[in-house]
Amino acid sequence: MNREYHKWFSTRLQREMELLVFGHAGARVLIFPTREGRFFDYENWGLVAALQHHLSNGWLQLFCVDSIDSESLYGRWSPPPTRIARHKQYEEYILREVVPFTQWRNPSPFLIGHGCSVGAYHAINIAFRHPELFGKVVALSGRYDLTKPAGTFPDLFDGYYDEDIYFHTPNHFLPNLTDQAYIHRLRRVEIVLAVGDADPFYSSNQALSRDLWGKGVSHQLEVWNGEAHRARYWRQMVPLYI
Repeated sequence: MNREYHKWFSTRLQREMELLVFGHAGARVLIFPTREGRFFDYENWGLVAALQHHLSNGWLQLFCVDSIDSESLYGRWSPPPTRIARHKQYEEYILREVVPFTQWRNPSPFLIGHGCSVGAYHAINIAFRHPELFGKVVALSGRYDLTKPAGTFPDLFDGYYDEDIYFHTPNHFLPNLTDQAYIHRLRRVEIVLAVGDADPFYSSNQALSRDLWGKGVSHQLEVWNGEAHRARYWRQMVPLYI
């Protein structure tokens, strides 16, 4: 199986960023790591191996990006406005550097956003904000409202709220969408949400699903037994949904 390591200095983030590519052809899959995770976690947790059949047949090519969560969403050492500003820079890095790189590396027009846990947040957030770029998004065990405590998981912005946070919170901006052209683009995206019925983020997934149906956006909400918020469950999920 083809495996490539890439690194370059991001002008938008002002730091070096790394990523891994797996596979030789097929739909491009943009994969975000879990909370404060790294670009190599998807491979180390056996998720690349779980997609071996898809990769060897040239159905998928994976682009596993790095995160800067410790500088943005989980950068509790900095004030909330700085955290969300850094998160916006990360989105620009993905849109202006990584997506063009995937297009240069692979001419397939079909792009899939994917991630687990906070990686699922990243995938849903960017796909819902830029639906014209994505043909599909697969989000496993995701949390789509970072302002609301869930179980032992705190509000990531410490009670602070502004317009930037609103527009990067799918559970907040989705219900208020009225632009029919935008909603039409979202309806063209195949959306898969998978979550355990005992996951602290289950209610966030339910709310997202309800609001998608409210906008006439078809999707799958796959509910697993228990918490199902571990790599051993994700290894079962990815061959089913991607």
